[in-house]
Amino acid sequence: MRNYNFLNKITTGIIVATLCFSCRSFVSRNAEQAKATDKSKPQANLVYGNLIIKEQSDYLMIPVTLGEQNEDKGIDLKLSRSYDRNNPLYNIIFYRKQDGEAHILLKKKAIITSFDLLEVKAADKPTTRVWLYRIIDQDTNTDKKLNGEDATIGYLSDLSGKNLQQITPNNTRIISWVVVPSQNALFLKIIKDSDNDKKFTEEDRTNFVRVNLDKIGMGTEIISDQIEQEIKSYIFK
Repeated sequence: MRNYNFLNKITTGIIVATLCFSCRSFVSRNAEQAKATDKSKPQANLVYGNLIIKEQSDYLMIPVTLGEQNEDKGIDLKLSRSYDRNNPLYNIIFYRKQDGEAHILLKKKAIITSFDLLEVKAADKPTTRVWLYRIIDQDTNTDKKLNGEDATIGYLSDLSGKNLQQITPNNTRIISWVVVPSQNALFLKIIKDSDNDKKFTEEDRTNFVRVNLDKIGMGTEIISDQIEQEIKSYIFK
């Protein structure tokens, strides 16, 4: 009986050891396969778009995108409001023509949805020239990625791509804008996520923001809560 128990313990030990070894082998194989899968995933390449040249600026601009792009490597002398919706911009390189000094616009992860040169000429005042950008840099819908569902914030920089300043509030989206030269001011129509549903819809509140181009900084909202409540008191009574 003792011999039987002894043999039974030995057999059980062998089975347990075999199972442990099999589990280790299975885990090891899975880990190796996972590593191989990670290595097989192609890393997106940086793609540099066409040169953007503005005679008013001492800098050339090189858009930075990812993925497949237009193979044309020529020079683009024009600038549309939306550079390329199918290939969003992730940064812009500014290159000084005279001495080759170069730097990048953004020091963070973001998507530039558009950029425009504003040239404001007012009587008896020097011409104001700045770049206006629409930038997605906040994951406002908390889906752990930046995309067109997130807020689009307004920024201004000088012609060198330096002194970048946010001009519209967080958690808003730019609808349109217009320059008033006589005031040397930029007015932007924005929409807020006023119901905090992490979306921008027609039900959300709109407002206007005034930006003083003589002293660039966060814009001032034109329609105050008091004004809006007063309007509602007349319309909805």
